[in-house]
Amino acid sequence: MTDPEPFRVIFVCTGNICRSPMAEVVFRDLADRQGLGHRILSSSAGTGDWHLGERADHRTLAALDRRGYDGSRHRARQFTAASFRENDLVVALDRTHERNLREWAHDEDEEGKVTLLLSFDPSTEATDVPDPYYAGPDMFDAVLGMIETSTRGLFRQLEPALRQPARRPAHEGPRSGGLP
Repeated sequence: MTDPEPFRVIFVCTGNICRSPMAEVVFRDLADRQGLGHRILSSSAGTGDWHLGERADHRTLAALDRRGYDGSRHRARQFTAASFRENDLVVALDRTHERNLREWAHDEDEEGKVTLLLSFDPSTEATDVPDPYYAGPDMFDAVLGMIETSTRGLFRQLEPALRQPARRPAHEGPRSGGLP
């Protein structure tokens, strides 16, 4: 049996220095702790190019650190047309990002990959993860809490499929010796 390609999730916010890096790091940590880090990959990007190559905002890194996450490897990048092809799920952090991503999609398949992060938190009616950029550390902590809850909900939906054993494609037929 061959291992399937990992399922790829990209989280998207405005500049890729606050919300989406939090979601990327939290989701990766969750997958690793559940022993599924090899089956799922998370990344993040921004809709704009203002911070390309920069580290996450220092308040993002501090909030992550306070909760035991390591965001030090993050470098901001921009969402591109290739991002649709390279990912199985495109998770927008608010409705503006969702609208932009759906407009950028080239076909129904790409558009169908786009979803809102907070849609995975049944305990809230909110649709947007607020942008903490112009706020203080408390807001970064609050946003991280929202992201933790929502990414757990997303992971719970994906986990059963990720735990399925790798299957041999039907077209491969029996292995050597004629035995399946």
